[in-house]
Amino acid sequence: MALEKITKVTGRGVTVAGDEIDTDRIIPARFMKCVTFDSMGEFLFYDVRKNEDGSDKKHPLNEERFQGASILLSGANFGCGSSREHAPQAIYRYGFRGIIAESYAEIFFGNCTTLGIPCFIAAKEDIAKISAAVDADPSIEIELDVENEKIVFGGQSVTAVIRETAKKALVAGKWDMIGELKEAEADIAAVAGKLPYMAK
Repeated sequence: MALEKITKVTGRGVTVAGDEIDTDRIIPARFMKCVTFDSMGEFLFYDVRKNEDGSDKKHPLNEERFQGASILLSGANFGCGSSREHAPQAIYRYGFRGIIAESYAEIFFGNCTTLGIPCFIAAKEDIAKISAAVDADPSIEIELDVENEKIVFGGQSVTAVIRETAKKALVAGKWDMIGELKEAEADIAAVAGKLPYMAK
């Protein structure tokens, strides 16, 4: 079964403001002991969202009006720090399907792309404009147009950038390398069968 071709992502937004938001803030290291990624979403931004007793702190992701948001807005160098895959997995498992930020850490960006999460790069003032619109009306829909590198929201649009390699992979449905390998199992077996050193 072919991977989904991701040309557009539409959803409501929420802003987690700040620059240099690192992977340890996104998913604290103590939650990385899980055998699978399935429950990672509940620990997203845990230390800035929760008190020691598990009660909620004041945080955008805890606000009722932003529940169900699927597009995350943030600042510069988002996803910096250690290269843990758990960070984009936590973002994905929470329900986010697109990110808008000023810039990204290289490995984090790549890990997001292999999950099918478009990471849009936008100017600080444009992100502020989108954030203000979302804050004024959390029900507003944001459209990330991957093919045309454009963000549409509330009758407005801004130009954004998505790296060419990521754009091509998402639009072509070739963003998951493991998925591609699974799809090509028969071809791989056929080639392996022709190699003398692979003979049983």
